[in-house]
Amino acid sequence: MNAEWSEKNKEMQKLISRSSTYKTGIERLIELRNSLFEQMTQIVGTYPAEAFWQMPFAGADGYHSKTLAYSIWHIFRIEDIVAHELVAGDSQVLFSGDYLSKTGSPIITTGNELSGSEIAEFSRQLDIKALYSYAEAVKISTEKILIGLEYTDLKRKYTDKKNKLIGTRCVSDSENARWLIDYWCGKTTAGLIKMPFSRHWIMHIEAMCRIKNKLCSQARKGVDTIARCGFSCNHCFLSEWCGSCRTCYNVCSFATCSPNGKCPNVSCCEERGFDGCYDCPDLEKCTHGFYTPENDGANAAKAQALYIRRYGKKQFLNAQDKLHEKFSFQKTQEVLGQDMYEGLKILEQTFS
Repeated sequence: MNAEWSEKNKEMQKLISRSSTYKTGIERLIELRNSLFEQMTQIVGTYPAEAFWQMPFAGADGYHSKTLAYSIWHIFRIEDIVAHELVAGDSQVLFSGDYLSKTGSPIITTGNELSGSEIAEFSRQLDIKALYSYAEAVKISTEKILIGLEYTDLKRKYTDKKNKLIGTRCVSDSENARWLIDYWCGKTTAGLIKMPFSRHWIMHIEAMCRIKNKLCSQARKGVDTIARCGFSCNHCFLSEWCGSCRTCYNVCSFATCSPNGKCPNVSCCEERGFDGCYDCPDLEKCTHGFYTPENDGANAAKAQALYIRRYGKKQFLNAQDKLHEKFSFQKTQEVLGQDMYEGLKILEQTFS
């Protein structure tokens, strides 16, 4: 389990266990959930549609053997059922918000009964943007419920809700799913806060990160590792997240903040027929996209593009290897980013 998330979860559990710190514990829980949800937001906002039904770890033993889409559905169906059928005793968001129709889901269950190709086929049927909206709506509604709870509510049990849950048919009668009802109904409110409102998120979102990292590494196989702007993808701090701007798994900073998910430098190169900005005669004076003066990485990127123009990609990658033996990625960008021409000189000296 991710060490940072695990520690925050432990802190939250400790805080909610005492009446004097209970409210602070709920605040910490929501902060943790916000951090986890941001991971999912980045994946949904930047990855192509086909990424959500791929199973790069098919057959593996663990949550990472699923798909990205299934993981989102599963996390938030469980939370929706538990938060509303058990804790709040009101209508699930799936139904009150008409998300069954919006997502295109063929099931109302948690998905525990699905396996192998069934998971992939189910994932293909989902509208990912609508699925994300559903997840967000569930998150918001659950947190309203959590904020409204008092410390004295933590000992409440839900054994009397078992037949009601069975009646909703939101949990499959499959052997892989029906145990959930006994599990949830055997918990107190405190137990449900710990699982599924926190730890369940951590386990599945961590699995999603493994899936997306694998998809990125697969996408980059055989692809030029030098970005259009002049960065070396293999040396970038986003190397695990990003499939490079030469694939559909591009999650560089300027891609993620661009309306069409494509960095302006990539679009410009494609429109003008350039392999990269290093081929452009306007490189030095360019203020487009990543080279905007407000971007503190602009000079470093230009310095690297100038080096590629002068010495070629192979020598550039060798120079990058040597430079990163001395400095981290962040420090390298600082060293090269003071001035594009000074940055070029540093790269030349590095490989001299």
